Amino acid sequence: MAIRHGRFVKVGTDEEILAMRGEATHVIDVQGRRMIPGLNDSHSHYIRGGLAFTAILRWDGVPTLAKGLEMIRQQALRTPKGQWIRVIGGWTPHQFLEKRLPTPEELTNAAPDTPVYVQYFYSRAVVNKAGLQAIEFDEQTQSPPGSRLEFGPDGKPTGLLIADPHPALLYKSIAGLPALSPEEQVNSTLHLFYQLARFGLTSVIDVGGGGQHYPGNYKTAERLAEQAKFPLRVSYFLFAQTPGEEYSDFQKWVTMVPPNTNTDPLREDGYVIEGGGEYLVWEAADFENFMSPRPELNPNMSEHLKKVVTLLVKNRWPFRLHATYDESISRILDVLETVNKETPFHGLRWSIEHAETLKEPNIDRILALGGGVAIQDRMVFLGDDFLNRYGAEAASHTPPLRMLLDKGVPVGMGTDGTRGSSFNPWVGLHWLVTGETAGGTRLYGPDNLLTREEALRLYTVGSAWFSHEEQVKGRIAPGQYADFAVLSADYMKVPVEDIKQIESVLTVVDGKIVYGAQEYASLMPALPPIQPDWSPVKYFGSYWKKGSH
Repeated sequence: MAIRHGRFVKVGTDEEILAMRGEATHVIDVQGRRMIPGLNDSHSHYIRGGLAFTAILRWDGVPTLAKGLEMIRQQALRTPKGQWIRVIGGWTPHQFLEKRLPTPEELTNAAPDTPVYVQYFYSRAVVNKAGLQAIEFDEQTQSPPGSRLEFGPDGKPTGLLIADPHPALLYKSIAGLPALSPEEQVNSTLHLFYQLARFGLTSVIDVGGGGQHYPGNYKTAERLAEQAKFPLRVSYFLFAQTPGEEYSDFQKWVTMVPPNTNTDPLREDGYVIEGGGEYLVWEAADFENFMSPRPELNPNMSEHLKKVVTLLVKNRWPFRLHATYDESISRILDVLETVNKETPFHGLRWSIEHAETLKEPNIDRILALGGGVAIQDRMVFLGDDFLNRYGAEAASHTPPLRMLLDKGVPVGMGTDGTRGSSFNPWVGLHWLVTGETAGGTRLYGPDNLLTREEALRLYTVGSAWFSHEEQVKGRIAPGQYADFAVLSADYMKVPVEDIKQIESVLTVVDGKIVYGAQEYASLMPALPPIQPDWSPVKYFGSYWKKGSH
């Protein structure tokens, strides 16, 4: 293939392409390796995640709890006073040989004097003795509604924090952890995005998150975008932050910055605001905590959601809505159908995010309104919890992958990284073709699995729909953005279990090399050393691979 000015200009035989060489042409031989369009994560939280990435100890892929506890023990020897060891996102107890969470006592034994906070998705968190003291949890501590702090027979907190089903206590605890310095946040964000390039990601869509205020918490990302330092294309949506004040937030934002505003000086569609979501109003969001019963949406949700959606439609702001359960989606669609009658969408892009228990009638309603569905690999991490609560039949189409594709709904694939799922997209590609959880449980039969090519399409051109780029991104073809990855193994041919081990050896965005490994390592741009010096990522990396020590 031939690339000029960030686009593919021709795809053909070696003879046809090499005939186009000029004096300044850079020729790279990929030596028969599998090449794919760049992966596009259609639902992520990387702008927020980047602010603390280098402070997080990652358990992504770690095979045993014993190994995880040993990592904590080693990290305690280098973590300075005043900082925490934090394990947040990318793991599940079902991946461990032991099949369980760590106990507070185990965390205390591994790190007697260093505070430790370990969070499993938005279901549970475990804190050691030093952590309870640092965060000042005691007999008098009151938990937010819907969450609870476990107390022992002595009336003191045990160190177990429970979302039941609301994760407010977990949100509060994370918010209380010490932040990195502004310079460290820049360094941390940069290293996270280069880790995404390591796995062949060339684009991500960020959907905000709790504690991610606009514009204050976007300053680091804005700084990197203005200096053209982001290796990937980044689109982002604004997430309502304060319950009860969502309408005033969006009313302010729609006048501050119009959708499709790009602040990357070197790249078309480089760092772009897209619209609103995934929370438009807090009352309209449920929780993916399958260790607790399904929550009911607030009775006042409809009135408040209608007001915000109407505002966004009138201002032509695309929007996204977090909804795990079909019952929640039904109520949300009631509101959207009412708004559409009064203020027609007229092709405005919108989507339901997650949709694990989505059923056929609501799929048809989404299609009729011109919406899409963004799915993620959350069942890799939460599928065993879902199975325990709802049974095998309910789990077998959670979400209904095949039905969504057969009905022609726009579907994109993402990770929901970093506090929830892992940021490794190959975990999700493996899940789409096998239906397996991280613990090895097979949830789906053949009627709800995808082929490898179908799965790849969801992670490329399928996800591009959610940023209005399906005409220019997601395929290796003339006129498309020159975003692609050369793989460490042939995704189409390797044994299915080996899909999870795939990485990129060469990642290219806008025709420019942003990541190189193995024989292409010398082509990778130089990165600054990881900060801070005690960073767990510096010592353990960000993802455990087969054969790691």
